[in-house]
Amino acid sequence: MDRRGDGTRTRSRPALILLVVVAAAGCLALGWWQWERFESSTGSGQNLGYALQWPLFAAFVVFAYRRFVQLEDAPDEPPVDAEAEPTEIPADLLPQRPTVTPADTLGSDSDSHTLKEYNRYLAELGREDRSSS
Repeated sequence: MDRRGDGTRTRSRPALILLVVVAAAGCLALGWWQWERFESSTGSGQNLGYALQWPLFAAFVVFAYRRFVQLEDAPDEPPVDAEAEPTEIPADLLPQRPTVTPADTLGSDSDSHTLKEYNRYLAELGREDRSSS
């Protein structure tokens, strides 16, 4: 890696450059092929649309490579001050969970009476089922 005077690094990227050239050339070739299809007797407006789309794809490949190089060569950002970052979640940030006590689960006396009646009913059904089999 060579360093330039401005603190950025230059890198050799022959494989990536070759990929960009091949992809852009392929997109342009497909655009030319669609243009030829548009001009033929069986061509349609769809072929014209594709003929105009493919060069845009080629331009995007070149733009994406250029942006990648810019981001990769950008000077490193200074580290963030450790004191500025929160180290724990404040206790009042999230809503409090409701607490359930055993008295809340039993409910009132009428609820427990209803539950006892239901359990008696289920026991009776179980006895009838066992006796009938």
